[in-house]
Amino acid sequence: MSNTSPISKFMDHHYRHFNAAAMMDAAKAYKTHLEQGNKMFVTLAGAMSTAELGLSLAEMIRQDKVHGISCTGANLEEDIYNLVAHDHYVRIPNYRDLTPEQEHELLKRNLNRVTDTCIPEEEAMRKIWRIMEEEWLEAESKNERCFPHEYFYRALKKGKFKEHYQIDPKNSWMLAAAEKNLPIIVPGWEDSTLGNMYAAYCVEKRVKNVHTVKTGIEYMMYLADWYTETTSGKASLGFFQIGGGIAGDFPICVVPMLEKDLNRNPKLWSYFCQISDSTTSYGSYSGAVPNEKITWAKLGVDTPKFIVESDATIVAPLMFSYILGW
Repeated sequence: MSNTSPISKFMDHHYRHFNAAAMMDAAKAYKTHLEQGNKMFVTLAGAMSTAELGLSLAEMIRQDKVHGISCTGANLEEDIYNLVAHDHYVRIPNYRDLTPEQEHELLKRNLNRVTDTCIPEEEAMRKIWRIMEEEWLEAESKNERCFPHEYFYRALKKGKFKEHYQIDPKNSWMLAAAEKNLPIIVPGWEDSTLGNMYAAYCVEKRVKNVHTVKTGIEYMMYLADWYTETTSGKASLGFFQIGGGIAGDFPICVVPMLEKDLNRNPKLWSYFCQISDSTTSYGSYSGAVPNEKITWAKLGVDTPKFIVESDATIVAPLMFSYILGW
């Protein structure tokens, strides 16, 4: 049955060859994967939250088309920055032409540039810092320990950000994830603005127990248990990777870890798609073709595998729109 919704109909008609065809094949296989009763794990690298991927990803979460997420610490916090400080963002359309002196002027205005978009430090980062400080210190006072994303979930569910909302909350993927209590993995959280702030707190002994925030090793342990439970029945888990880096590298390794290091017999990832502008190259993980992952016991010979070599800020919303039937 052909699609009749505007975006899907347009895509079916126009995207027939090359990267466009790869995108369509991957989107259709994603839908088939879910229709067969399976689940999907999505990884977010780059600055997809600042690119406002929440406009489509939030609805994917609400409609149970995403069942777990791995993201960088930056993507975790930048969705909340956008939620509470959107009106203070500054777009720089001519960012390629900026001189070092012009970049320094942005610094003096406390504007942190991500390509063509500047995140306002005081309205976004420090506003969130104050709220998260309350969560860290409250947890420490109760001898509690939580993952980075769980502290955000706590603050969101308490409504601590609500008075600061500057976008329609339906477009925040973190808010949608919190409402679903979606499993999130945040490897290398320390490499983020909030992670840096937490480290500074620990240096100053304002947070006395550095382990008030759980670690990456604990995230891998959590992921191993969640992966095993999620795939224990008939369902299998697919892997939809946006970009490269640690957001994808970290979670995909859980399967060979379960097999080789714990002597279990896990299911392999049963679908794989990567959207990346990293061209196929020697020695590059992000540029490795999917078949290489067979040798690492991550994918199987028959696993549906797709690479869309394009800009994820263009491709991911299109694919999500198609999967949603928009």
